[in-house]
Amino acid sequence: MRLLRSPFGPRPGRTANEPRLSRDVYVLGVIAFFVMVGFGVVVPVLPVYVKSFGVGNLEIGAVVSAFALMRFVASPVCGKLIDWAGERTILAVGIGIVAVSSGLVGIAGNYPQLLLLRGAGGIGSAMFTVAAMTLLLRTTAPGIRGRAVGFYQGGFLIGGMAGPALGGLLATISLTAPFFFYAGTLAVAGLIGLVLLQPATRAGVGATGAAAPLLPLRAVLRDPRFRAACLANFSQGWSSFGVRGALVPVLVVEVLKGPSAWTGIAFAIAAVAQTLALAPASKFVDTVGRKPAIIGAFLVAAVTITAIPFAPNIVILTVLLSVYGVAAAFMGTAPAASVGDAAGTAGGRPVAIFSMFSDFGAIVGPLVAGLLADTVSYPAAFLLGGLLFVATSLYALRMPAGLPAQSAPEPPAAPVTEPLDR
Repeated sequence: MRLLRSPFGPRPGRTANEPRLSRDVYVLGVIAFFVMVGFGVVVPVLPVYVKSFGVGNLEIGAVVSAFALMRFVASPVCGKLIDWAGERTILAVGIGIVAVSSGLVGIAGNYPQLLLLRGAGGIGSAMFTVAAMTLLLRTTAPGIRGRAVGFYQGGFLIGGMAGPALGGLLATISLTAPFFFYAGTLAVAGLIGLVLLQPATRAGVGATGAAAPLLPLRAVLRDPRFRAACLANFSQGWSSFGVRGALVPVLVVEVLKGPSAWTGIAFAIAAVAQTLALAPASKFVDTVGRKPAIIGAFLVAAVTITAIPFAPNIVILTVLLSVYGVAAAFMGTAPAASVGDAAGTAGGRPVAIFSMFSDFGAIVGPLVAGLLADTVSYPAAFLLGGLLFVATSLYALRMPAGLPAQSAPEPPAAPVTEPLDR
């Protein structure tokens, strides 16, 4: 019986020495699916649940912001923890923190408890995401990093599409049921990570047992590939949460005069477009290059997001959001692969810094975009997001051309190394 080949796997005609996706990459994709299914279940219910405590819209926004703020604050510590204890341990602990805090949210007795628990969940989320991306980049050869990131993000996207439908069903049982379901899916994800992920070894140790010197963090920070990736992550955090996520639902209701259900349908179609584009985008990043992927995708996203407030009807808006989704497939894979190219043996701290840029954009973006929409206009809010995308494309011109060396990563385990997951 002939097995189906993964669209993210090796190209046809692959030679015996050509690198392929590691087992850890596939495991991380499965973990991402379970995490995002649960997250997708909670997101539609969370504002209504917070409202049930007798608070206003400001307090609802504070609960959402607390999660992102604590992710941002915790990320620098996550990099050091990963270098000390290994990716698998920090990933499992982070998922455990989110699982416990989410379950406790379902039995919170008052609003302050709810706010603190969501903040604690943000700390666990930072630990998980930084550890997972560090492990993915460390165990993947440079020539297939784009496909590895694409497979991982595919797990998030598929889970994110399934989650809201389940959330609506669970909400008919009770407003707290989605939080317990989320805790359950996280428990499954953490167990999968502990059982199936390879134990980490000390960074930079080769087959001879001799420790290779770690790449200094300051060298990574000076690398234009890393700087371009961080700017890309910041502009995505700003535009995806501050412009697209926060303003498009309002635009549908107030400008297009449509029901809020239109937003969910348009976002779902855009998510399908992004998922279908992940495989070709990942292959493009690995075969053509990170630089052209970043320049082209961010320019397309700039034009698209600037045009969104001028959409005359929901059909045109859905088309624009779908084009943005296709660009997002490139925008998600190319910067992450660039971080792996630049960071090398620098450990978890570069990935933590990379993650912080996205979180900072997600914190500041909604505030600035909302202020511009209220005081100037909706087009002005969207235009600022587009300008950040253009700035990313222009800075990416400084990146070196070509592809990284098609070499395999350091062996994830050597007989003489000491395991870090204790």
